[in-house]
Parts: sequence; structure tokens; C-alpha cells
Amino acid sequence: MPLIVLWDIDHTLIENNGVSKQIYADAFRRLTGQPSAHRARTEGRTDRLICRQMFLDHGLEPPTWDVIGPALEAAGAGLEAELARRGEVLPGVRDVLTLAAAERNFVSSVLTGNIAANAMVKLRALGLDHLLDLECGAYGEHSEDRGALVEVARKRVHQQHALPLTTPVVLIGDTPRDVQAAHDTGAHVVAVATGVDSAEALRMAGARMVLSDLRESSRLIDHLRSLAL
Repeated sequence: MPLIVLWDIDHTLIENNGVSKQIYADAFRRLTGQPSAHRARTEGRTDRLICRQMFLDHGLEPPTWDVIGPALEAAGAGLEAELARRGEVLPGVRDVLTLAAAERNFVSSVLTGNIAANAMVKLRALGLDHLLDLECGAYGEHSEDRGALVEVARKRVHQQHALPLTTPVVLIGDTPRDVQAAHDTGAHVVAVATGVDSAEALRMAGARMVLSDLRESSRLIDHLRSLAL
């Protein structure tokens, strides 16, 4: 049976070392002409929600998304070289993505709060873009609600690969929001304690499988294969 494997990006596949916060701050400056006094609140939120909240935190009415989106994309493009310099691929990621890409029954893509353009910037800057099927991923421009992105990914995989909409999905991420998105949509979840949330916090959020990092590649791939049976 096929399996849709959807990876989070920040703190699951890569560490951006503060560049993401710079992207949001630069987009805010582009839109308001002033520096941001409050840092963007991320923690598994989508870009739509992050940007709207950032404006509210400054006491400003958020612009419409068709105004915010291009500014955010321009900010990401302008910081790609900085991300390539400062960012890093987390331990085990290249190996596990290579193994997942080689599995004939897997569609290995992303479910991320980043807009598609900035997801590509991050993955390309650190040499991971060729290991994922990014055409059928779900991205931060699609909804404020992370859970809603699961259905987006299901539909895009259906369109790109002609897989049934009932194909099982597994989310792999580092925050309780990843766990909640899976539970809300009937998806499986694997939590990875490589972000700010501890393994215990991820278990408390409801994740049955929690990894310390993605160096446990064989164990993870074996588990994913079991979900496809």
C-alpha cells in the first residue's frame, strides 16, 4: 500500500539558526517601513498565522495575504545566501530522506508552515530539495491552520500521483502542533525532539513514537513501512 510521508522543515530537517526570524522581520520592514519591535512567534505555526500575529503584536491591522505573501517571498529570497552560510542539516536527515526517496511505495514530501517559495529557499540552500517531491507538498500560504494542510497534501498527491484520497499519511515534525494536526486529521505522526519541545512534551501531546533525532533512520523507515502494510 502507498504511504504519504510529510516532513516538517525547520527544526526537523534543518536548523536555520535565526534566519527564519530575520525573514519575518525583513518582510515586516518591507511592509511597514519600520523595524519590528517584537520577534515573530513561530513554534509550528503557519506563515499566514505568524505574519498576522506579528502585525497584531505591533498594534497594527494586518494587510491582506496578497500583500504579505510577496513581501515574505522577497525577504526569503534575499536571505538564501545567509541561510546557506549559517544554516545546517540536522543529524541523520540526508540519510533518512535518501532512504525514504528510494521506497517505491512512499511519496515523500513536506508539510510546513513556510510558504512554498521559502521552503524551497531553505531546502535548496542546504542541498535537500532534490530528495523530496515538493510539487505535492502543503505550505504555509494554504491555511492558517496546520491541520488543514493535511487535506491540501492529500489532494495534491492525488492530483500528482493518482493515489486515492484515502492513502495513509504520516507527519514527521518537532512540535505539539505537528502532533495535533495529525490527530485532527486521522494521520499518523512521528515526533522528533530536535526542536524546543522535549521528548516528554511530545509524548504528552499524544505522539506514540518519539525519536531523539533522525539518526535512527533504519528504525524510522521500518516503522513507516509498517504503516504502509
